[in-house]
Amino acid sequence: MTDWITPRRIIMLIVLTAAWCGLWRDLSAANVLSGFALSLGILIAGIGTSGLGTVRPGALLRLSWHVIVDLTKSTWSVAFEVLTPTDYTEESVIAVPLPADSANHLLLLTVAITLTPGTAVVDVDADTCTLYLHLLHHDRAEETVAHVEELARLACEALPRNGVTA
Repeated sequence: MTDWITPRRIIMLIVLTAAWCGLWRDLSAANVLSGFALSLGILIAGIGTSGLGTVRPGALLRLSWHVIVDLTKSTWSVAFEVLTPTDYTEESVIAVPLPADSANHLLLLTVAITLTPGTAVVDVDADTCTLYLHLLHHDRAEETVAHVEELARLACEALPRNGVTA
């Protein structure tokens, strides 16, 4: 039994219980106890622990921080664009091919990119692992491609798939 209790499982138990309480938007004894029981049941049943992947908290924090910084910068950029009388936009759609190991993270990348104002994923080709992005500012296309590649690298680092290739 003691070999089953690992720091990772304890952290997962706490995170799942906190998520349960967050969903209910109430930190009551009943929610904590029911969340703990549900989380413990999930961990005992092995749901989501197929061994195909893992979570690296430090890398996940770096990815999250990167997305938060993107969200802040993009919001200011789009707000400036909206509030100024001159239209500086030069819209375009670009293709961003990603490494094959990013195929397992396309949904995460799509959400992270579309969440930031001024850029949106308009299509995803899972076969070629290519994202098609709508940009408000075409002059930032090269910078955007490099940035998306960095996001893909961080996603693969934060949520690696053990022994699974695309």
